[in-house]
Amino acid sequence: MTVANQKGGVGKTTTAVNLAAALSMHGQRVLVVDLDPQGNASTALATEHRAGTPSVYHVLVDDLPLSGIVKPVPEMPNLFCAPATLDLAGAEIELVPMVGRETRLKRALGAFDAMEFDYILIDCPPSLGLLTVNAMAAAQEVLIPIQCEYYALEGLSQLLKNVELVRAHLNPALAVSTILLTMYDGRTRLAAQVADEVRSHFGDTVLNSVIPRSVRVSEAPSYGQSVMTYDPGSSGAMAYSDAAREMAHRAAALAEA
Repeated sequence: MTVANQKGGVGKTTTAVNLAAALSMHGQRVLVVDLDPQGNASTALATEHRAGTPSVYHVLVDDLPLSGIVKPVPEMPNLFCAPATLDLAGAEIELVPMVGRETRLKRALGAFDAMEFDYILIDCPPSLGLLTVNAMAAAQEVLIPIQCEYYALEGLSQLLKNVELVRAHLNPALAVSTILLTMYDGRTRLAAQVADEVRSHFGDTVLNSVIPRSVRVSEAPSYGQSVMTYDPGSSGAMAYSDAAREMAHRAAALAEA
């Protein structure tokens, strides 16, 4: 599953990390592939990602096997991370002349024993460049976090257009399966209006669980943790736990269908 939205600051990395942590705490084996050069998902999962560390960059550019970079997350037995380093910032340019540049991550995942994981979540950079295209070409589903603020739906049509292009040319199996409302402030009328608007546009694709604005969610990465372990009783942790449970139920229902 690719977690994507070209808008920055909508809670992409926070969503990828906390859903992964919540699913792993429910006994699922989960891999987070950090595809953002800022490496924030790697930071939140306490995974080494200083320059020179074997990372997703080496997988995409140098054909290093994915198994050579995947690391277990400390004190989270079912959670693993493929880290990103700042080297990845140059990958957009270095990939341009390469053969099959849009499907290099797909090939790496194909050669990797992905069967040992129940979920693979790919955290994308806030852009629609080659890294995001690689993520979409490699995934079956797209999860879009949308913040409950004034410009929430701006730019979304471009993202959906890109999903369509990837589906048409690279990955016919790709679908936008999940939309998650983030940064919900129940004290404002605007948040409720945006939530209603998103639900009227996208219907059942939108999870019932909504992620509230939460100081704890923002603090957790600075301690190298997800909010699930940093403060399990906080509103943010409970909301991500509910969202993960809802996703797992949906996946089970689809499997039965």
